[in-house]
Amino acid sequence: MRYICVFCGSSIGNNPEFTNMAQRLGHALVQQRMGLVYGGGNIGLMGILASTVLKEGGTVIGVIPKHLAEKELLHQELTATHIVNTMHERKTLMADLSAGFITLPGGFGTLEECCEMVTWAQLKLHHKPCGLLNCFGFFDGLLKFFDHQVQEGFLIPANRALLLEATTPEDLLTLVLDRLEPDVR
Repeated sequence: MRYICVFCGSSIGNNPEFTNMAQRLGHALVQQRMGLVYGGGNIGLMGILASTVLKEGGTVIGVIPKHLAEKELLHQELTATHIVNTMHERKTLMADLSAGFITLPGGFGTLEECCEMVTWAQLKLHHKPCGLLNCFGFFDGLLKFFDHQVQEGFLIPANRALLLEATTPEDLLTLVLDRLEPDVR
């Protein structure tokens, strides 16, 4: 089975539509016969996304550091769970298990995970598509900043183009799936 890694918040945010976006992405993943790799938690958008995929008969792999699993944040109904020692091990394993990456709204951790995967793509450590769901303008400021980095000469346009973006889960998943390596898809 092919898997898409999704980075997203451990909270649901203030806009109830963020929950709807996580559910729609979960539905779209199952419809496309894609499995989910995510952070393994049972809270926030990540918990909603995983529960949606599971409820619709999909496959979910959670990767969670031991210290978070011990805080009882671990989703108990996953298809498979990997408990790792560090956050870096978590990202490495998530990347190894996945054919591509999608980022939903979230906080510092979500942003850091997204940027690391795009950086790895820039450095050619992987050739997997990276997508950002800019629903309700959540990432407008960040995307404007990335464009500013291009303007100021710190980011070349080809590397800026590594981060795919869309405003709906379905459109973003289509963009990501269209860019999967042929032997992966």
